[in-house]
Amino acid sequence: MKILIIDDEEDYCMLIKDFYSSRNCETQMAHTLKDGLPLLEIFSPEILFLDNNLPDGSGWTFVDTILNKNPGLRIHLVSAYKPETKNISSLDKVKVWEKPISLKNLAEIIQV
Repeated sequence: MKILIIDDEEDYCMLIKDFYSSRNCETQMAHTLKDGLPLLEIFSPEILFLDNNLPDGSGWTFVDTILNKNPGLRIHLVSAYKPETKNISSLDKVKVWEKPISLKNLAEIIQV
């Protein structure tokens, strides 16, 4: 399974990457939208963890565009606080998480 993490918290990314790597998942990470969005085409992940507050913009504003280009992608929106999601028309196709995510929840994500 391929997993992409777009989040500016480097330690958080490494924890998730290590967790999934130990479960034979191929994991890539980026810390900005500029670096992460192109990886959707290049890496072709099955799961995307997308932070909202990134140095170069709001990650969640790209959800509809991402799903239009990648309709089978499972998106997990992550934030340290739960911001407004009313502008995401595809909200029924994504899962919203508040940090921190437990290891149990991380394991359940790849069981689905």
